[in-house]
Amino acid sequence: MSRIKLDLHHIYNNSRAIDDALQQAFDDAIEKRIREVEIIPGKGSGQLRKKVERFLQQPHIKKQYHRIENDSKNFGRLFVYFKF
Repeated sequence: MSRIKLDLHHIYNNSRAIDDALQQAFDDAIEKRIREVEIIPGKGSGQLRKKVERFLQQPHIKKQYHRIENDSKNFGRLFVYFKF
């Protein structure tokens, strides 16, 4: 199964770049019908993860994906699943 992997470590302090990267990953997944996007906000202070979660809860974004799953062994990453 194909997956898009998005590591946000290198843009952790650029809010606009984070939103753009997340949106691009979603657009790519939908266009290519890829069912899984792995997002790596890292462990850190948790601010980047909160930013990602706020992005995912936006109404126009929320209707695009099926579910979100936290990695049980690594809380620094999460998976977003699409249903086509």
